[in-house]
Amino acid sequence: MPLIALAVAALAIGFEQLIQWKYGPLGIIAFVALSVGLKAKNTTISGIGAVLLVMLLAQSG
Repeated sequence: MPLIALAVAALAIGFEQLIQWKYGPLGIIAFVALSVGLKAKNTTISGIGAVLLVMLLAQSG
C-alpha cells in the first residue's frame, strides 16, 4: 500500500512539473484549482481549473 501511494505521489509531482514547465504559473494555478475542486467536491472551483487548462491547451496547439 505505501508503495502505491508513493508511486501516485511521484506521478502527481511529475505531472505538476510538466504543466509548470510547459504552461508556466497559470498552468499550475489551473491544475491546483482543478485538483482542489475535485478533492473538495466543489464543481465551481474544479470547473474554473478545467476551463483554464483547456484554454492553455487550446492556445498552445
